[in-house]
Parts: sequence; C-alpha cells; structure tokens
Amino acid sequence: MSHAASRRAAASQDASAILPFLLITFGMAWGLMGLYLAMPDRIEANFGPVSGSHPLFILAVYAPAIAAVVLVLHHGGIAGLKAFLSRLLLWRMAAGWWAFLLLGIPAVYFLGAALGGTLAGWAESLPEAGPLLAATAFMLVLGPAEEFGWRGFALPLLQRRMAPVRAGLVLGLIWGVWHLPAFYLSGLVQSEWSFMPFLIGSVAVSLILTAMFNAARGSILLAALFHFQLNNPLWPDGRPWDMYLFAAVAAAVVWIDRKRMFSRAGAATDVISGSDKPLR
Repeated sequence: MSHAASRRAAASQDASAILPFLLITFGMAWGLMGLYLAMPDRIEANFGPVSGSHPLFILAVYAPAIAAVVLVLHHGGIAGLKAFLSRLLLWRMAAGWWAFLLLGIPAVYFLGAALGGTLAGWAESLPEAGPLLAATAFMLVLGPAEEFGWRGFALPLLQRRMAPVRAGLVLGLIWGVWHLPAFYLSGLVQSEWSFMPFLIGSVAVSLILTAMFNAARGSILLAALFHFQLNNPLWPDGRPWDMYLFAAVAAAVVWIDRKRMFSRAGAATDVISGSDKPLR
C-alpha cells in the first residue's frame, strides 16, 4: 500500500470514531431526559423536578465532553488526553475574530432584542449583582463543556472527510437535534422556545464557529468561550430574531472566508495534537 493510500486509510479509520462519539453523546443525554419524559412522576419523586441546575441535566449536558474524554483515552491513553487538553492553551487568532467573540455576539442579542421589542425592559430584568455573578459562573462551566466534544472531538474528524462548510452544516444539525428532548421538559428554559428557529441558529452558529475554530488552529478554549457568550446571562432575550441574525452572520462569514470554508486544506483535523497516537 502506498504512503498516500495508507494515510487515507488511517484517516478513514480515525474518522469512524465519530460513530461511538455520537452513540455515547446521544445515549447519555437522550437516555437521561427520556426517563423524565417516559416516567415523569416516578423519576421526579426519586430525583426531584428537572431544571437547568439539576444534577441529571448537568450530566446530560456534559455527555459530549464525557464521550470525547472516554474515546481519547481509549485511542491515546493518558498521554493522548494530555495532548488533547493542550488545545485549551491555544488562544491566538485574528483580531477580527476576537472582536466578534467579545462584541459581535452580544451585538446580535441586543439587536435581536431590539427587533423583538424586549430590549426596553432588559436592564430592569437583570438580577442583583450576587445572583447575576452566580448565574454567570454557572454558565461558564455548563454549556462550554460541550465543546470538548462538539468542536474538540467531532469537528476535526468531520473535517477529515469533508470541507469545513459541509462539516459545520452537518455538525450544526446534529448539535441542534441533540437538544430536542429539552424542548419537551417543562422545567427547562428550552420548553419556552420554538425548535425550528433554534435549529436554524444552531446550524448558523456551527458554521461561524467552524470558521473561527480553524482560524484558531483547533482551539478548544476559544470554542468554549464562544459557547459561553451564547449563554451569557448578561445578554437580553433576542428570540427568535437573534437566531435569524446569526444565520445572516453565518452567510457573511462563509462568503468572506469562502476559500477556506470550501477547501479541506488548512482545516483543523487533529484531535490529539502533536502526537503519533491515533486521532492525531
């Protein structure tokens, strides 16, 4: 077998790790949430009502990260996990991306709230400093943990098989659908939302984050910060206009960065960075 053929075979084998990742991620999250949907009274009597801070809900949210860690350990051992986590140290990217991360994302929410007529009461609806700080700290360790799985593990593998624009679309659809059970549980904030705008927003955000992820050389840290900005309790409620605005931003990003988004050259494909282990 030629060197090129061998490399393609290895990449194909590594990319097949996406299937067990999805099985673990969906199995854990949908299994836990499914218990509340199938036996609400019995499960609530044993574990309490579901909420955004419920331990079982937090475990479900952590499912992508747990799947990623388990599979990295399986393929690369402790050394592989250290190399995987070293991607938390990557922070360099273009100033334009930093501006979007810090200012552009909140701008989308504020503009969405203005379009939806909810901006006027935003300041009055904010909790006092103590509870607001606690909510911010909680959001900092909740949703961003997903990125160890979605962008840390799954996106690099998808980009071994397809161009970033396609990988971002596929992962965005998977990411959005993964949240579906939360829309049927009354104790969660998602139960107040419409799923289709959320799905559109998930795909749009996935495309934006794919471009930023590649510009940042596969940084898990910056993907997690991006996710935190999406959930930051400081921003006003811009639903559903914020989702449509993210779709407009995604279209602009894909057009501006089209040379990179439609080519696999330069895409971040390492799961275990700087290693000769599988998933490198």
